[in-house]
Amino acid sequence: MHREIGMLTAKVDIILEGVRRSEEKADASRASMHRRMDEIVDRVSKVELSSAAVQDDVRDMKPVTDAVKMWRQRGIGALAIVGIGASALTFIITKFGAAAIAWLTSR
Repeated sequence: MHREIGMLTAKVDIILEGVRRSEEKADASRASMHRRMDEIVDRVSKVELSSAAVQDDVRDMKPVTDAVKMWRQRGIGALAIVGIGASALTFIITKFGAAAIAWLTSR
């Protein structure tokens, strides 16, 4: 009977040791998972901070970009006016140039 009680006690000890090892493994796994989650939280917060900085930079760039677009539109308008003026001058010279040269040389 003592021997059977000793065997049962040994089996219970083995079972308890297995449970303890399982709990240690689970604790290590949970610790690893929490460490990785903390790393992910850190990385996400860094991404949020850099995203906010980029948004601030873009917000600062917008007025400059709008001004450059306005200058470009004005430049295109000025080129159009110069082109129309050059076309008109070319037409006048072509149409009346020979007569003007003849009139100037006849004097």
